[in-house]
Amino acid sequence: MNSKKIAAVLPARALIAGAAAALKERIEDVNVLNVFPVPDGDTGTNMSLTLESVVNDVSKLSDDASMEELCKAATHGSLMGARGNSGVILSQIVRGICEGMVASEGFEPVERLATAFEKAKEVAYQAVRKPVEGTMLTVISDMARAARAAADAGLELEEALDGVSAAAHESVRRTPDLLPVLKEANVVDAGGFGLVIVFDAFVALFLGREIADIAHFDPARSNAMQVVPVDDWDDDEFLYCTEFLFYGDQLDKEQGLDYLGTTGGSELIVGTDGQFKVHVHTDNPAEILGFFLKQGDLAEVHIHNMKQQQEAQSEAAADAPVEHKSIATIAVAPSDGLANILTSLGVDYVITGGQTMNPSTQDFIDAANKLSADNFVLMPNNKNIVMAAQAAATALSVPAVVVPTTNVPASFSAMLVFNPGANNLDDLAAEMLEIAEDVRCGEITAAIKDSKAAEVGTIKKGEIIGIVDAKDIVAKGSSVSEVAMALLPKLGAADCENLTLLAGEDFSDKDLEALAEEIEAQWPDLEIDNQRGDQPLYPLLMACE
Repeated sequence: MNSKKIAAVLPARALIAGAAAALKERIEDVNVLNVFPVPDGDTGTNMSLTLESVVNDVSKLSDDASMEELCKAATHGSLMGARGNSGVILSQIVRGICEGMVASEGFEPVERLATAFEKAKEVAYQAVRKPVEGTMLTVISDMARAARAAADAGLELEEALDGVSAAAHESVRRTPDLLPVLKEANVVDAGGFGLVIVFDAFVALFLGREIADIAHFDPARSNAMQVVPVDDWDDDEFLYCTEFLFYGDQLDKEQGLDYLGTTGGSELIVGTDGQFKVHVHTDNPAEILGFFLKQGDLAEVHIHNMKQQQEAQSEAAADAPVEHKSIATIAVAPSDGLANILTSLGVDYVITGGQTMNPSTQDFIDAANKLSADNFVLMPNNKNIVMAAQAAATALSVPAVVVPTTNVPASFSAMLVFNPGANNLDDLAAEMLEIAEDVRCGEITAAIKDSKAAEVGTIKKGEIIGIVDAKDIVAKGSSVSEVAMALLPKLGAADCENLTLLAGEDFSDKDLEALAEEIEAQWPDLEIDNQRGDQPLYPLLMACE
C-alpha cells in the first residue's frame, strides 16, 4: 500500500477527540492497575483529564488548521490540563510528538512518525528527574524504537503504525519484569496501559478501522470510588476563626493547646524561641486573647466571622482588592480543616485537591492569577501533584519555585521558615524544603483492594493500613488506633520531639483523644498536638518532627 495515499477519515481534531473518548471509556481499567491498595488509583483519571484539555483547545480550531496550529493548541492544552505524574508525563509526550511533527514537515510519513516518537521519548525522559523503567517512559521508548526501525526498513505507514502498536503492547506486558513492585502486585504499569489505549484508538480512527478492545492483562477489579463534595459550613461549628502572633518566653505550648481545646476547635500553636502562631475556631475570641495577653505580647490579630465569610465568599472574591506581595505562597489541601491550618500559617491561596483529585497545571496558574505577587512559592503536598506544580512554575510569567512537599504536614513546617522578604527565591525554597524533609509523615487508610506489600505481606480489602512518607506500607490491622501504634516506631517516634495528629472526617474527637492518651503513655516525652484536618479517605495523618 502506498503510504502517501493513506488519509485520515476524520480531521485531526476529531481523531484526538476520539482517542480521548476511548481512554475515558476505560478509565477504571487503568485506575485499577495502580499498585498501592489505597484510594489513589487515579492514573486513568489524570490521563483522561489531561487529554480532555487537549480536546478543548484543539476543538477551537477549524478543520483546515495547519499542523503548526494544531500542535500549538495540543501542546498548550496538555500542559494546562496536566494532572498527576501520569498526566504531566503524557503532556510531555504530546509536546514531543508535536515538536517532532513540526520539525519533520515535508518528510516521508514513516520518517515523520519516527521523528515524532523519538522527540516524545526525549522530552518525556527530560521531564522526570529520576526516570524509572517499567513505566510509561519505557513504553514510549519502545514505541520510538519501533517507529525508527520501521522507517529504516522502508515500511509503509500502515505497517509502521501496526508495528509501533505491537511494540507498545509488548512493552506494557513486560513492565512487571522491569519494576518489581508491579510483579509483586501482579499488574502492568497503569500509565503505559493508558498510553496504549490512546495510541491504538488514534490509529484505528486514522486508518478507518473499528476501535478494537485492547487486552485487559487480567487486572484485579475494584469498585470506583466516589468523591462527594461536602458543605463546609455547619451552624453547630464555632463562629469565629481567630489567629494571631504571640511573643513570649513563658508560654507552655501544651498548656496553651489544652486551654484552646476547652474554648474552641481546630486549635494550633506552632513556633519556637518565644515566637508562636496561634489559631483557633471559637465563639469567644476576646477570652482567648485575654488569656494569651497575660503571658506575653500579641501582634497581627485576625478575627473572621466564618458564617458571614462563607455567605459573602462569591461576592468578595469578585470585588475585593488583592494585596500585592513580593512573594505569595500557594499550597494544595484536600479539606477545609487542613486548608484553614495552612492559611493560618500564612499560605495565600489553597487549592482544593489531593488523592483522587489532583489539581492541574492550569489550577496552579489560575490560583496565581487570583493573587498579585512578584514571585510565587508552590507547595503541591502530594507526590502526584509535584510535576503539575513544576509545569505551572515554568509557565507562569513571573518567577516561581516549587517546594516539592509530598504531604500537607510538611508544608506546615515549611511555612515556619517562609520569609516574605527573601531576596533569593531559590535559597528560600531550599530552606523551606530542608525543614519540610525533616517531617516524617504517616498516613492511615483502608485498603480498597486485595494486595501485597513487602513488609506486611498479604493485605485484604477493607483492612486498615499504615504508610510511611507516601511510599511504603509498613503496618496493617483492624482499627485506626491499632495501626497508628504500630506505625509510630516506623516514623521514628522515639527520636521525635513533636507529633501532630490530624483527624480525618471519619475519626471522632473522642477517638483522637483516646489515641493521644495511648501514645503519651508509651512515649511520655513526645509533645502531641491534636488537630482536626477533616481530610477525606485518610482517617488519620501523623507527622513526626
